[in-house]
Amino acid sequence: MTALSLALVLLSAVAHASWNLLLKRAGDPEVFSWCLLVTGTVLLAPLGAALLWYNSVSLTGLWFGLATIGLHFFYFNLLSRGYATGDLSLVYPVARGMGPMLVPVLAVIFLDESIQPMAIAGIAAIVAGIYTISWWGNFHQVLRSPLLFLKSAGMRYAVLTGLTIAVYSIVDKEGVSHIQPILYMYFLTIGTAVALAPYILVHKGVDSVRKEWRANAVPITVAGLLVFTAYGLVLTAFSLSKVSYVAPAREVGIVIGVLMGAYILKEPFGGGRLLGSSFIAGGLALIALSP
Repeated sequence: MTALSLALVLLSAVAHASWNLLLKRAGDPEVFSWCLLVTGTVLLAPLGAALLWYNSVSLTGLWFGLATIGLHFFYFNLLSRGYATGDLSLVYPVARGMGPMLVPVLAVIFLDESIQPMAIAGIAAIVAGIYTISWWGNFHQVLRSPLLFLKSAGMRYAVLTGLTIAVYSIVDKEGVSHIQPILYMYFLTIGTAVALAPYILVHKGVDSVRKEWRANAVPITVAGLLVFTAYGLVLTAFSLSKVSYVAPAREVGIVIGVLMGAYILKEPFGGGRLLGSSFIAGGLALIALSP
């Protein structure tokens, strides 16, 4: 993994954990997530127009754009529901952690990528860290009943979010080979905002949107810019390095998310989450050193 790719991924991780914190603190996470997409679309319209003017878009690229819009429709919906029913420091690690477990396998199958032994060890360490954070203190229960944790609504939404992340990571790795990465991100943002509009306006209502905006206009605006920045950086990294390395490496944001949950939201934080964070950091180092 190149130094530039690693730097992009680390910056993305900070931005991603930050907007997830803002989403968790929202009055209505589903409305908040739609508002941040709309705000990002409006604020970055000049950039999107300029990129479209200078970059051609093939028909194949449009199909990938439509595919990622559909996947991100579910992503924002599921993630918002997860935060409405669970802690940031639990939902975030599980949602983000499904990707490192699945993306390398999918990348080998569908993108014909190869993975070096050191990177495999790093991916394994990250996955171990994620589940240490999530299940510390409940290992005996998990071993007796592996699906017990799915009784929690927040965890169910987190797992479904993680599956969505794994699929869109593969789609987007291929998509940015057909569309300039930042333009691709703008298509994703505006498309997902449009796709979510009927659901939000019908099920939540205009009054809910107005209420959320009045209460959180500044956090929504900041989150909208952070969403674009976070995934724009990852898409750029996808164009420079293997998705099977980039996707696990970006999960260092899990450590940041857990710390934010503990110190800002005052959620529980103990030895298990500290140990899991260490595994993730070590795994990131192994991936970064892999050729």
